Order: sequence, then structure tokens, then C-alpha cells
Amino acid sequence: MPAVQSFLIENWMYVVSALVSGGLLLWPVLQRGAQGGAISTSEAVRLINREKAVVIDVCEPAEFAAGHVANARSVPLGSLEGSKDLPSNKALPLVVVCASGARATRAVGMLRKAGYDKAQALAGGLKAWRDANLPVESSKAA
Repeated sequence: MPAVQSFLIENWMYVVSALVSGGLLLWPVLQRGAQGGAISTSEAVRLINREKAVVIDVCEPAEFAAGHVANARSVPLGSLEGSKDLPSNKALPLVVVCASGARATRAVGMLRKAGYDKAQALAGGLKAWRDANLPVESSKAA
């Protein structure tokens, strides 16, 4: 055992470097857990482009009209259960969006209970989407 102690003392910088490197590798995994499984804007774009994910905006109608992810479907959180605006194919991935991500996280729980196992909230909501300079649409008043 003295050889191990001697090695650690003589090579303390390498030991610290290895621990820091391991921590940095684990950081994204730990952060994803803290977000409750929410996905990043880049992951959402990948799902939309490659897996035909449907974007569900759970904001109130006035918020949706002020600005939303391009091609998103408006399904306010209060009318989510039993909504006819949800895709009939429950195997499709869903990207659930709200202004900040809080309502979207609650909506994901409701959607998963309804059988939409691939529903995921967008971390940071519409704010993160805008910050990433991704397309946003506004509904024009008639």
C-alpha cells in the first residue's frame, strides 16, 4: 500500500486532472437530469428534421399569437387532455414548448400518461429557441 500512496503523492497533478476530466464528462448527464429530461434546441431541431417530430406549444392563445416555434401546433395546457389537435400517431416524437419550459414539463407528464411516450420538453422554452436564432412565427390578427 505504501507504493500507491507514494504514487498518488508524487503524481497529484495527474490525479487531479483525471478527476476534473471525469467530472466534465459527467456534467452534461447531470445537467440533463436536473432539467427533468428536457432537450436542447439542437436536439429539438434534429428531432424535427430527421424524425418528423411535431412541435406542440402549450402556451395560452394570446402568447402563441405573439410568437411561437415555426409550424408549431397550439394546444394550451388547460385543454391538452383529449385535444383533437394532438397527432393521432402516438409513436411520433413530440417537442413540447412553452415560454420558459415549466408548463412544457408538466405537459410532457400528461402526454406520456396519454400514451405519447416520445414527448419531450424543450429546455428553456421559446426563450431558448429565440436565443438560438431559430425560426419564430407570429399569428396575424384577422
